[in-house]
Amino acid sequence: MTDSPAALLTIAGAILLGAMSPGPSFIMIVRTAVVSSRLSALAAAAGMGVGCMIFSVIALAGLHSLLTLVPWLYTALKTAGGVYLIWLGCRMLFRTGDSAGSLAGGESAHHPGRAFFIGMATQLSNPNTAIVFGSIFAALLSQHISPYLYLVLPAMAFCIDTIWYAVVAWLLSAERPRQAYMQYKSRLDKVSGLVMGYLGIRLILR
Repeated sequence: MTDSPAALLTIAGAILLGAMSPGPSFIMIVRTAVVSSRLSALAAAAGMGVGCMIFSVIALAGLHSLLTLVPWLYTALKTAGGVYLIWLGCRMLFRTGDSAGSLAGGESAHHPGRAFFIGMATQLSNPNTAIVFGSIFAALLSQHISPYLYLVLPAMAFCIDTIWYAVVAWLLSAERPRQAYMQYKSRLDKVSGLVMGYLGIRLILR
């Protein structure tokens, strides 16, 4: 494909499918939405979008190739991301007695700024995403892309991820999902923590 509208639509679809697939980012948004304030959940969604935008910039700069060509750097980034996910999982497992005013990492519901950075860090915890972006761009764009795409593609990545996670945050921060969560809080926290820890270990060992 060339740098055509069809290519951009295909890239947008790939980004949306990636955002919709279950993973650490989705778990973090869901739990933030039902435990914290709606504002904090939306701030976390914006953080996810910024993380996605950063990965698209990395891919456009060709830095994803560096990750594949320098194994130790890729391993170091994967290990750091995995440790971060394990840390989040442990926080979920061992903070089950917290009130409903805490975030996935234990942050107060009155600090959406912290939710933003937690969302961005969670999104950036998996360097594989940079390689996926690079592969998508390489497959669907010409070798010499138009200069405007260096602005359009990161902006598109930010908008798609932010809108998707904002919709999830908005729906699950309603009163009924909160009540359902609080009814099974301890069990859901343990399951979320175990899944997050598993994803961290899996990332390290891949």
